[in-house]
Amino acid sequence: MIGVMTNCPNPISNEQKPVERIGMASNLDISLKEARSLLEGLRAEDRLAWALEEFGTSFVVTTSFGIQSAVLLNMLKSIRGDSRIPVLWVDTGYLPAETYCYAEELTKLLKLDLRVLQSPISPARMEALHGKLWETGSVEDLEKYHLIRKVKPLETALNELNVGCWASGVRGNQTDHRRSMTWIDHIRGRISLRPLLNWTQKDVFYYMEENALPQHPLFEKGYSTVGDWHSSAPEGAETQGRQTRFGGLKQECGIHLPGMMGEGI
Repeated sequence: MIGVMTNCPNPISNEQKPVERIGMASNLDISLKEARSLLEGLRAEDRLAWALEEFGTSFVVTTSFGIQSAVLLNMLKSIRGDSRIPVLWVDTGYLPAETYCYAEELTKLLKLDLRVLQSPISPARMEALHGKLWETGSVEDLEKYHLIRKVKPLETALNELNVGCWASGVRGNQTDHRRSMTWIDHIRGRISLRPLLNWTQKDVFYYMEENALPQHPLFEKGYSTVGDWHSSAPEGAETQGRQTRFGGLKQECGIHLPGMMGEGI
């Protein structure tokens, strides 16, 4: 992790800071601030359509096939036309059986161009070398687990596909970090789009009802969020939302954070 220099002789004032641009992957030559302003007034579907138009073949969507995943995937179906937009899914090898079945159902129903991403290190090999990293109660071990099973497989695929922009279904009210997100940000050298950032759980529920989308099987068992089987739990009297994940040690797995290690996991 790079430290902050405290003795810089000529600090850059707010007026002198360079304007952050969208980047070379898009035909647009506008600032992130301008893009955020544009996206603010659009519907979620239109934010997706905007990214597809501007980034073309360098645009992808990521999914976890979690509780709310059907929303973004259904929107993708509605805007893609004849385009084959890759849908990237990180399969850790530790997902609940219900998630694998749900992924199969949505892939067929929505005719997804699904790309399954996995670590080159099998679960059995990882456990032999490092143990069951999620059982130690150590944040450091949990971060190592997420790096091996989630972050690195995703980054490898994003690089191989030359992705300039990827959209995800994160919502601002899910975690402390996500409350600080905007519609569009730079993450690890590429653009991350969050079309559903201002949606609530009610918005998700009613959209799925109106569009006759199937619920994740664990939704009816009290799960409001689901990831790996060992790090997910139904809501209880004292734990709700992302508090039910990772044994309460963390809220994020690292995919939606800016770096690969240190500050990014």
